[in-house]
Amino acid sequence: MNMPDKIVTILIADDDPDDRMMIQDAFDENKLANNLVFVENGEELLDYLFNRGDYTDQLKYQPPGLVLLDLNMPKLDGREALKEIKSNASLSQIPVIILTTSQAEEDICSSYSLGVNSFITKPITFDSLVNIIKSLAYYWFQIVELPPALK
Repeated sequence: MNMPDKIVTILIADDDPDDRMMIQDAFDENKLANNLVFVENGEELLDYLFNRGDYTDQLKYQPPGLVLLDLNMPKLDGREALKEIKSNASLSQIPVIILTTSQAEEDICSSYSLGVNSFITKPITFDSLVNIIKSLAYYWFQIVELPPALK
């Protein structure tokens, strides 16, 4: 499968270094050329999106085409970050996918109420993660039309 047609920056917020490494490896396994940017908590995610703190260089830190967001993180959790992203006119068009260990119905329902585009429970095996990343890339970069500013 040739993927992706659209090369976009993917901003990944996850506090677990092992999960970040596995996500990177899953993208590499799928031979995806997307630019992956990792942040470790919701506060750092918002700093990146609002170009503040360590991320003030707007040419270097342009808006991502997609955000992968863990729910349970220190400083500012994914729920609060999602709420702020989706309530901000300049950020609300960015697709956000929850990628978390939670399977709680409350987390699923509240995430969709806050405007998340998809909710995925992190798989147990690396092979399953590779398949999920392959499906995400196919859907978001070959099927879906992203807003022009996010391409």
